[in-house]
Amino acid sequence: DYLATRVSYKLNLTGPSLTVQTACSTSMVAVVLGVNSLLSYQSDMVLAGGATVELPEKTGYMYLEGGIESVDGVCRTFDQDASGTVFSRGAGTVLMKRYEDAVADGDHIYATILGGAINNDGGNKAGFTAPSVSGQVEVAMEAIELADISAETISYVEAHGTATNVGDPIEVSSLSEAFGSYSDKKQYCAIGSVKTNIGHTDSASGVAGLIKAVLALHEKKIPAHLNYKVPNSK
Repeated sequence: DYLATRVSYKLNLTGPSLTVQTACSTSMVAVVLGVNSLLSYQSDMVLAGGATVELPEKTGYMYLEGGIESVDGVCRTFDQDASGTVFSRGAGTVLMKRYEDAVADGDHIYATILGGAINNDGGNKAGFTAPSVSGQVEVAMEAIELADISAETISYVEAHGTATNVGDPIEVSSLSEAFGSYSDKKQYCAIGSVKTNIGHTDSASGVAGLIKAVLALHEKKIPAHLNYKVPNSK
């Protein structure tokens, strides 16, 4: 519960030091809070991320039909045979500064965050662990508006992509509706999820996806989206 303040104490970091807990969205919420802290000049440099470490290490699980975890221990995000996710361990952190400061300091800039948004869909969720289409559409459009860009200029979306029967169709429907409100163009934006590569790192899953997207920009390559053969009919 006091991870952030302990890190700040050990590394002599001043300014806001917050431990965030919003389940799977934790690390991305931390990133957006960090962006806002930079824009409000509360901070000049921000470390934001998440960590998931489970001790003692558990092995295996009992499959539950309609549950979150995969029937065969394979994560098939957006595939017709997707049956759930695979949980894993991980940690990730990004260091953020205002763009002009990073340039002035001669920092290596991997990517620029143009905008970010946070919301909550309250009781409109499909279930406690599954969002609503309206809530996801709203937050996607808000992020695009805050970034002050055209949706047509977005060529890749790193999705949450848990490979669950409920979550994936909601996410694709939400993105289709959000992007469709800006453009009639089709198939100009790729989609993927790092969960097919490393599993679902829970509180660290958002920053893992962010790091993947950042490195895809930096290397000008989109990493392979594994275990995908036939599009999910839903």
